[in-house]
Amino acid sequence: MANLNDFTFFVHVVDHRGFAPAARALNIPKSTLSKRVAELEKDLGARLINRTSRRFAVTETGEDFYRHAAAMLIEAEAAENVVKGRLSEPSGAVRITASVPTAQLSLAPLLPELALAYPKIRVMLHATDRFVDIVQEGFDMAVRDHFAPLPDSGLVQRRVGSQSKLLVAAPAYLNQRGLPAGAESLAEHDGLMTSLISQGWLMEHRDGTSVEISPNPRFVADESRVLLAAALAGLGITALPGKLCQEEIASGALVHILPEWTAGKVTTTILMPHRRGQLPSVRAAVDFIAARLGDG
Repeated sequence: MANLNDFTFFVHVVDHRGFAPAARALNIPKSTLSKRVAELEKDLGARLINRTSRRFAVTETGEDFYRHAAAMLIEAEAAENVVKGRLSEPSGAVRITASVPTAQLSLAPLLPELALAYPKIRVMLHATDRFVDIVQEGFDMAVRDHFAPLPDSGLVQRRVGSQSKLLVAAPAYLNQRGLPAGAESLAEHDGLMTSLISQGWLMEHRDGTSVEISPNPRFVADESRVLLAAALAGLGITALPGKLCQEEIASGALVHILPEWTAGKVTTTILMPHRRGQLPSVRAAVDFIAARLGDG
């Protein structure tokens, strides 16, 4: 098959009625243009242009070829414009994965708004607590809530927010055991912990001071909603992200104790394969999520 670039050169020569004006329009040497058209004629096995020093003439075969070649360039430009149009307005599927708690607490209120804001984006959320390899499994992004820094995985990481972990307990527990007078007195209380090997909580005061506290591990679970249920049952004191327990605090089902102290932070990070992060649909989704989660 002939070089399709030579089709373009030929069309320009015919449109400009000569090699010299076409060369100026394309900003290439006239000799290069003449050579490419000659190579095209050789590939096709037909004369397209009759060249003389005084006259420029397209052969009958050249006229037929020109109509099809020009139509091909128009279709090529139309195809390019289709892609540019898709790139200018976010569209297409955006595949997101997140843990079940992150999906329920953070993404459930946001993703319907995202779909409304960008009608041409098709939001696809996969909520799971198993490890997901977003590159191998074809996801555009993962939204992670984490306590420790994420390892360097070669993925693009965008930190979009953080929130403090609050100390909470049920009124029934506090009526029985008393309200802690200070951070140090937490060591005398039952703690609802995320791990048996945990050293407790690194407490941070609003004035910047910090202290490590190790309560008695009364109950252990590595899932925040289970710890919330245990706290509501009156088993002890636990540390939970603010947005997980804000309704219970507002209703009085839980008491926010030692409000001048926090027990660390939960950070939210979006991870993306580099190339997919450049797609307008993915950029729009990331910016949307980041703007609404924010720092807290």
